[in-house]
Amino acid sequence: MLTLASKLKRDDGLKGSRASATASDSTRRVSVRDRLLVKEVAELEANLPCTCKVYFPDPNKLHCFQLTVTPDEGYYQGGKFQFETEVPDAYNMVPPKVKCLTRIWHPNITETGEICLSLLREHSIDGTGWAPTRTLKDVVWGLNSLFTDLLNFDDPLNIEAAEHHLRDKELWKNIPWCGSTVLFSTILLWLGTQEDFRNKVEDYIKRYAR
Repeated sequence: MLTLASKLKRDDGLKGSRASATASDSTRRVSVRDRLLVKEVAELEANLPCTCKVYFPDPNKLHCFQLTVTPDEGYYQGGKFQFETEVPDAYNMVPPKVKCLTRIWHPNITETGEICLSLLREHSIDGTGWAPTRTLKDVVWGLNSLFTDLLNFDDPLNIEAAEHHLRDKELWKNIPWCGSTVLFSTILLWLGTQEDFRNKVEDYIKRYAR
């Protein structure tokens, strides 16, 4: 972060000594983005959830970074989930682009890494989408919450995962717990042959998220 901040300060000096030079629109836009990111990254690093770590492969490119989320509760506890974030030139008028690099069984994240998170939507009719007032801190906290508060089975992106969870829920709800011992034993035996939602999540964690 300090490297980029120093570069921006140096660029300001160059602009002052070259008043006649004019930058292109794209160059000016990138400069605006980078100035925003210097401030936002400092704010982000001071307010990271305890379950999150941010890594910048190149300190001169704050617009490209990786986020690791390690949930400490819920279905995904014990897993390490990697996200790749790229902040476009037009930031903060448009949201960052985020992809999940870790294969996961999740109703709001596909197995190929697409993510359903309202604040990452450029256009949203319900007012929960991206707005220039949002920052990287909002993005990171939102991604972290996909494993807890924002885990949403009712509005899924991975429909198969959501339906898997619903089947388990309905199955357990409809078991005749007060029925005959034979029927009860048969049901438990059948359940033992099924891969329930939690087991599949844990299997994915063991295979892909360690």
